[in-house]
Amino acid sequence: MAATESLVLNDVTKIFQQRGGAGVVKAVDRVSLTIRKGEFVTLLGPSGCGKTTTLRLIAGFEMPSSGRIVLDGTDITYQPPNKRDMAMVFQSYALFPHMNVFDNVAYGLRIRKLSRSDIQTRVENALALVGLSGLGNRKPNQLSGGQQQRVALARALVMEPQVLLFDEPLSNLDAKLRVQMRGEIHALQRRLNITSVYVTHDQVEAMALSDRIVVMNAGRIEQIGTPDEIYRRPNTRFVADFIGRANFIDTTVVQAQGERVTVELFGTRVELQSNGRSVKPGERQTAVVRPEGLKLRADPTLEQVLIEQAMYLGSEIEYIVRAGDQRLVVVDSDPRTSQIFPEGETVGLDIIGEAVHLLPPEETSARA
Repeated sequence: MAATESLVLNDVTKIFQQRGGAGVVKAVDRVSLTIRKGEFVTLLGPSGCGKTTTLRLIAGFEMPSSGRIVLDGTDITYQPPNKRDMAMVFQSYALFPHMNVFDNVAYGLRIRKLSRSDIQTRVENALALVGLSGLGNRKPNQLSGGQQQRVALARALVMEPQVLLFDEPLSNLDAKLRVQMRGEIHALQRRLNITSVYVTHDQVEAMALSDRIVVMNAGRIEQIGTPDEIYRRPNTRFVADFIGRANFIDTTVVQAQGERVTVELFGTRVELQSNGRSVKPGERQTAVVRPEGLKLRADPTLEQVLIEQAMYLGSEIEYIVRAGDQRLVVVDSDPRTSQIFPEGETVGLDIIGEAVHLLPPEETSARA
C-alpha cells in the first residue's frame, strides 16, 4: 500500500436478513474506496442508500458479509471497534448526562488507563481546540446544542485517532448553527490534517466540507469525485438530480469532432466537450444544465420562454420558465444589478455552453 493511502475498502458487501426470514437486504453492495491520509471524504446519498451502514462497517459496529477493510496496511475487517484507531462523532452527541464536560471528554482516556496528568493535559487541549476552555465543570444540560456537539467532537479528538468518523453530526442543530458548526469542523479538520469520513444526506454540507464526495444509491457507489466534478460532470442522472438542481434537456448532436461536440438546445447551437465519449451527428442525447447555466435576456433573437414563476430570494432570484412543452429552472445570482423579469412576461433564453454536460446512457454508465 502506498504511503499516502490510509483507509481502503475492497469489494465490501453487507447483507442483512429480513425479519421473519422473508429474504435478505443487500445494504452495501461491493463498495471499493481508497481514502488518502488527511483526506476529508463524505458518503452522501438519500435514506437507505447504504452510507450509514458503510460508516458502521468502517467503525467495526457491523461486520461485512464479504470484502476487506484495511487501515495503513493492516487488515481490520473483523477487528472490534475498540481495537481500531478510530473515533466517532454521533448524530445524538451520546454524552453521559450525569458527567460534566471534562469527564465526558476524559472517559475514553480513563478506559485506556492514562495517567491523571496526561488526561488533564489532553482534555484541556481538546476543549481549547473546540472553543470550550473553562466549561469543563458544566453538565451537558447546561450547554446549548452547538456546545454539546463541540463536547462530542472534543471527546473524539482527545483520543488522537488515526481516522475520525462523523455520523450526520449536524442534523439536530438549527440551520444557522449548522452552518457555523460546518465551518468549524472544516477549519479544525484542515488544521489537524486528520483522515475523516463523514456521512450526510445534505448536499450543501457535503460540498462545503469535502475533498471528495462518494455518492451512494441502493448500496452502491454512483460516483466518486471532488465537489466540482460531482456538480459539473455527473456520471448519471441520479447524481445530477441529487446534487443541487438540474434541468434535463433532450438534445440532438449536430456535429462531433474530437473532444468538441455541438448540440442544439431550444434553437441555439452550443459547443461543449464530449468528456471522452464517442458521439455521432444525429444522435439524441440528454444534456444536464444547472439553473445558473441559463440566462434570461430581453433579446428577441433568442428562443422565447414564458416566465411562469419568479421567486426573489435576496442573493438570487429563481425563475420557473416554460420553453415549449418543458419547464426549466433558471437562477440569476445578481438580481440587484440585472433586470428582474415579472411573471407572465416572455423573454429570451440564453445558454452558457460551459455549463452544459452530456449524460452517458444510463445502461452503459460505469459505476465508480
